[in-house]
Amino acid sequence: MSEHELLGAGLGALIGAILALTGAGGGILAVPLLVFGLGLSMVEAGPVGLLAVGLAAGVGAVLGLRQGLVRYRAALFVAAIGIVAAPFGLFLAHQLPNAPLALGFACVLVYACARMWRKASRELKGIAPCAERAIQPCVLNPLQGRLRWTLPCARALAFTGLLSGLLSGLLGVGGGFVIIPALSRYTNLEMKSIVATSLAVIALVSTGSVVTASLSGVMHWAVGVPFALGAVIGLVVARQFAQHLAGPRLQQVFAIVGVGAALLLAFNTLTH
Repeated sequence: MSEHELLGAGLGALIGAILALTGAGGGILAVPLLVFGLGLSMVEAGPVGLLAVGLAAGVGAVLGLRQGLVRYRAALFVAAIGIVAAPFGLFLAHQLPNAPLALGFACVLVYACARMWRKASRELKGIAPCAERAIQPCVLNPLQGRLRWTLPCARALAFTGLLSGLLSGLLGVGGGFVIIPALSRYTNLEMKSIVATSLAVIALVSTGSVVTASLSGVMHWAVGVPFALGAVIGLVVARQFAQHLAGPRLQQVFAIVGVGAALLLAFNTLTH
């Protein structure tokens, strides 16, 4: 393995560890790491980041399925919409110059980190993560233990899939920072079920985006494979320590690092 591939695997392991310790939204740092660490452009980094995040999320989703936490019907529905929308995002990414893509990604990263900071702050104050639920078009049937599929429910989940798919293709993000807040607002699922279902959606949508990128000839497998394998190893290893290390304070640290990465990406884009 070359020095470049070793560096890629190491950066991937870092992303996998962040995913294990901070939740489904942590993979958004994959693109900045690929841009700064391996010198890829935004269009090149997006599919590689999705390959790693998708594989790592897939591992988490399988574990969630074994524990009965994944709402697989909802996950398949959201992912199907996302997979259809992702090629449109990828098309837009190829029409836009690198600078607008990088600045757009920086804004999305700041938003995701702000949400994570707010969620962690609420946890530190003892406020339940789903305490602000006001509109719940998707609720569990207490007799069957399944979501009641109504038109408002389908509409809310379809919009979630559309947005996560577009962002997946356009910016190379898994979409956990979109899916988790949406499921928290529109359903009455427990948070551990929301995270597990989100991981399943991320794995499926990322797979669709990677396939589209491969067919379009923009997937850098030489960089992507070691980066993705490193992410899976990092996730599996970090899960062993997550119970002792993970928590709101660590999420706040990640949020600060993420905002710093966004500002550095924006500064680097504007000065070149």
